[in-house]
Amino acid sequence: MIDTSGLSKTFKGGVEAVSAVDLSVRPGEIVGFLGPNGAGKTTTMRMLTTLLRPTAGTATVAGHDLVAEQRQVRRRIGYVAQGSGLPPVSPVKGELELQGMLYGLSRRAVAARIDDVLGRLELTGLETQIPVALSGGQRRRFDIAFALLHDPVLLFLDEPTTGLDPQSRANLWEHVRALRDGRGMTVFLTTHYLDEADALCDRVLIIDHGRIVAEGAPAELKTGGRTLDDVFLDLTGRSPREQGTPTGKGA
Repeated sequence: MIDTSGLSKTFKGGVEAVSAVDLSVRPGEIVGFLGPNGAGKTTTMRMLTTLLRPTAGTATVAGHDLVAEQRQVRRRIGYVAQGSGLPPVSPVKGELELQGMLYGLSRRAVAARIDDVLGRLELTGLETQIPVALSGGQRRRFDIAFALLHDPVLLFLDEPTTGLDPQSRANLWEHVRALRDGRGMTVFLTTHYLDEADALCDRVLIIDHGRIVAEGAPAELKTGGRTLDDVFLDLTGRSPREQGTPTGKGA
């Protein structure tokens, strides 16, 4: 579903944010992308979602070349950024209808997709609400519903549970698992919560200073009684939420 070779991004001034990243994500996996602040997580995700053009390397995403077939990539992926991009005064249903129209769906198809995504994410009955009237967990689930409206095969989530209370986080985990288990969706997510990666992800990739430094199933990395926090600290010298020296603009 994702395959990269030597994927790199260098910003103006010669600042290398991502350096020769090779990664592979299989269909139906939930893969966590971990690293300290400034390690290159968001830069990598922005490249994989066509928001940044790589300066070197190759990649295929959802079966299409990342650079030559950007339009096709965008049609097959969903992307939820760290902060909600939804207008604060636009009703839930209206925003979903607009999203469907932008993807060229018919009115009938849009109506069916709205019913489906709101039902799957336990948002039915909130169609006339505006985002500021929703709870934090509801707003985040609505962000995901928005990204799912065109029925993508691959979902990118950038720190999806930041700022949520423990109950809302656990609820969102269940919805993400259901997307994989019920629809076979592939999910690629960044997180600073190592318990989240441990509980939710089939595999984790750890990036530091723009390079992948470890990968594997959480259980494989936690050898000798170590926690995932121990592994992370050993590899990067920093805790997962520690502010490091940025490796590049937007990293």
